[in-house]
Amino acid sequence: MGAEKKWLFTLFSATFVSLLLLSLCSISTFGFPKSFPSMVHHGSHYPPSFAYYIFGGRGDNNRILRLLLAVYHPRNQYLLHLDVDASDDERQRLVAAVKTVPAIRSFGNVNVVGKPDRITYMGASNIAATLHAVSILLKLDGGWNWFIPLSAADYPLITQDDLSHVFSSFGRDLNFVEHSSDLGWKEVHRFQPIVVDPGLYLARRSQIFHATEKRPMPEAFKIFTGSQWVILNRSFLDYCILGWDNLPRVLLMYFNNVMLSQESYFHSVICNSPEYQNTTVNSDLRYMIWDNPPKMEPHFLNISDHVEMAQSGAAFARQFKKDDPVLDVIDDKILKRGRHQVVPGAWCTGRRSWWMDPCTQWGDVNVLNPGPQAKKFEEAVANVIEDGNSQSNQCK
Repeated sequence: MGAEKKWLFTLFSATFVSLLLLSLCSISTFGFPKSFPSMVHHGSHYPPSFAYYIFGGRGDNNRILRLLLAVYHPRNQYLLHLDVDASDDERQRLVAAVKTVPAIRSFGNVNVVGKPDRITYMGASNIAATLHAVSILLKLDGGWNWFIPLSAADYPLITQDDLSHVFSSFGRDLNFVEHSSDLGWKEVHRFQPIVVDPGLYLARRSQIFHATEKRPMPEAFKIFTGSQWVILNRSFLDYCILGWDNLPRVLLMYFNNVMLSQESYFHSVICNSPEYQNTTVNSDLRYMIWDNPPKMEPHFLNISDHVEMAQSGAAFARQFKKDDPVLDVIDDKILKRGRHQVVPGAWCTGRRSWWMDPCTQWGDVNVLNPGPQAKKFEEAVANVIEDGNSQSNQCK
């Protein structure tokens, strides 16, 4: 090969390699997530963020993953809990599935409880598991503003941009707790009986035990009851976990022997605390359909409930059967969520198509783009806040 041909071959080879590297860089830029996350900022000048506790039992790993994707945002913190009845294989599959989501890998804001709690739905082990989750979330992240518990049977009716946008419009001291001191039949059947939850001390599954005697109603504090589905601010939960007086622990000891203590513990702590009793909004912001009189659980929602759900202005709905078709409708019509993808928000900057997830690329995670449902949700929240203020019915 002559000198001229060798020079042309070298030039051609160098050009080809350069184009190949440029092509690979282009593919890396547009086909894969960034290797570093956008900076998450907290504070009064930035949108609020949320700490989600999502829990379930045996066979719920896929439901929990779907719910996580439906409420995911890089600014939030998430703790997933499959209780002790679930197998280690289910737990490992949940961890593996979470790691496949590009944004979650990059922002590192999703954790799975490795040593699960044993939960008896009717007993105090339920509230113990919730307090355990709060403690973990407080330790994981110092920036979130509100705590939201969700079960695997729940699903959102708004996007996280909607939720954060509306929660930016009022003070961050509010606690959404549906509550009442009118105990009715619960006084005799719920609070006077003494129960023991074996889930607190036995390694095997067992139902709660009922004592033969009953106890009088307490005089040192007033009992409140209501929905177990709450949205609580960080300051109040700091008080519950690290309380500067003994009230949270005294009430925890009392509710240790109360059936369904998750429907009364936080309600009673907040309404017996002078510092927090005027921060309550008497709503759980959930959409549920109950029998009259109500049974233990609300109706399972289905496709016939979709329109009413969408118009309700609620943030979340429950309960749903696994993979009910109405969940696909919510994903498509309300959340705009693709299959196996997170709900797109203002932070997602990738191209959207039937085969591409726009949230594999991202820009500023501190900006919001609320959608049409935000208006309905804002009106609903404004109404319950105004109703509470006008009637002065906090903790009544």
